[in-house]
Amino acid sequence: MGTNILCRQGEAGMKRRTLTSLFCVVALASVATYGADDYQAPRTVFGHPDLQGIWTNATQTPLERPVEFGTKGFFTDEERLAQEQEWKDYIAQRQSASDPDRPPPTDGNTDLGYDNFWVDMGTDVIEINGEYRTSIIVDPPNGRIPYAEGARERLMARFANMSYDGPEARPLGERCLLSFGSSSGPPMLPVMYNNNYQIVQTEDYVMILVEMVHDARIIRLDDEHLPGTLPKWMGDSVGHWERDTLVVETANFRDEQLFRGATENLTITERFTRTADNKIVYSFTMDDPQGYATPWTGEIPMYLRPEESARMYEYACHEGNYALSGILAGARRQEAEQAD
Repeated sequence: MGTNILCRQGEAGMKRRTLTSLFCVVALASVATYGADDYQAPRTVFGHPDLQGIWTNATQTPLERPVEFGTKGFFTDEERLAQEQEWKDYIAQRQSASDPDRPPPTDGNTDLGYDNFWVDMGTDVIEINGEYRTSIIVDPPNGRIPYAEGARERLMARFANMSYDGPEARPLGERCLLSFGSSSGPPMLPVMYNNNYQIVQTEDYVMILVEMVHDARIIRLDDEHLPGTLPKWMGDSVGHWERDTLVVETANFRDEQLFRGATENLTITERFTRTADNKIVYSFTMDDPQGYATPWTGEIPMYLRPEESARMYEYACHEGNYALSGILAGARRQEAEQAD
């Protein structure tokens, strides 16, 4: 099923721009067919595949493949074990007791505001269909975002132009409006902690509750998009079932939430396929002719949390959040000093 999906995306993309036949060749080579073991997903009372539960997508596998790997999409089992051990060693080092005689921090080493107690990034390399991935991105072949001409520069300018004039000029995560790092999505990407998602289904809707900043995305089934004049946080999501796969198309994002060089023309297509009692393969394709030279696709497994730890806790983002007021107060102090 995964192979056919990617090839259909390639055919659709060719209608609006020229793509080489390599697109489908890459898809055939890099994306395994899900459910090859004839796994039958449980059904809801409405007859749909049951995706309900609390799932985690925690992984340290990066979104973009490290440049030194080139087109190497998979680790060998030996390489995978070595990579996971490296991550575990780093976590162990971060968990060691702090040196009471360490010097005070300087401006150059205060960027880590969390000790390892708060971090929950996982230690496993992404595994899908027995293949250990070197990146979340599986297409294009180099595992990198294919920015359109000028898109990366627009992205850098966006960050450079962030001001401290007021809270409205700061990122959404700082303002506790949406999770940072596209945790809420789409695309739903793992971040440093709170990588938990609760899926609830009815006959006409699918709701995904994200632990990070408790974002709730409501997906309407078998419906049309709302007018583009009504942009929404997390976009406007409509879905349908293709056999055992939930396919969700999202458009009409608010400008403040645009993802990595994307523009208002961004459309994201997600696919949720339950491949085992404890596993969903989640894939997403980013399509924006102004933001990206070609559509690009990523895949992440989501694992069912064990019943004894399957809880969603309130993320009280503003509770004790002195950082934003401190940042703005510091900016006012700098302005006063410059005026003097």
